[in-house]
Amino acid sequence: MTESAAVTGTDWRAWQESWDRQQEWYMPDREERFRVMLDMVEAFAGPEPRVLDLACGTGSITDRLLKRFPKAESVGVDLDPALLTIAEGYFAGDRRVTFVTADLKDPDWTAALPHTSYDAVLTATALHWLHAEPLAALYGQLAGLVVDGGVLMNADHMKDGATPRINAAERSHRHAAMDRARAAGALDWADWWALAAADPVLAAPTARRFEIYGEHADGDTPSARWHADILRAAGFAEARPVWASPSDALVLALK
Repeated sequence: MTESAAVTGTDWRAWQESWDRQQEWYMPDREERFRVMLDMVEAFAGPEPRVLDLACGTGSITDRLLKRFPKAESVGVDLDPALLTIAEGYFAGDRRVTFVTADLKDPDWTAALPHTSYDAVLTATALHWLHAEPLAALYGQLAGLVVDGGVLMNADHMKDGATPRINAAERSHRHAAMDRARAAGALDWADWWALAAADPVLAAPTARRFEIYGEHADGDTPSARWHADILRAAGFAEARPVWASPSDALVLALK
């Protein structure tokens, strides 16, 4: 916990839960994808995995990982100073967790990691801010970090351009549900960041965050098939979706 957080008594658990609720407004099935992700971690790496939580944000994956597997180890990597401030406050004193500030578009970002190999690399709703070419390059780097028999899993928005009518109907139905939740008081992305900007501890890192990213990153959302093909080309032996919603998918790649 930072000194300023200790002085103000910032409730990091409340911020963590607030982030989760905001994300669930967009993805009501968010917990289901996490459950499947951790099922697959256990299937391939057992109950004591060393995990790289990629683009970790507030540490949502790490939180669920450690609650399910108390002997796991997690290294969280992100560039967002505000979300990392929350993560570091929430997990303060937990020796199972390490956080690293790194830009995944930097070719040398892996040099900042405390280990050279991981049983699992996990990421959710984060890599869509990368365009296809840098994402493919990142997958190549990650293939070098995963142990033989280990896995990489990416749960994200993965659109199939071959089904435009299905896509349009799903989007309309999903947004209608979001509008109802919003009317009932749910926070959206902009609302949540406005609260962070007004918090005395998070105001400065939030300002830095918007200097880095702007309002929202503009990346690509290719299909699950594209992800699986690129992951195999990057050096993984097998890759396919292991979970899907009408708009998102969880792709697992086995080294």
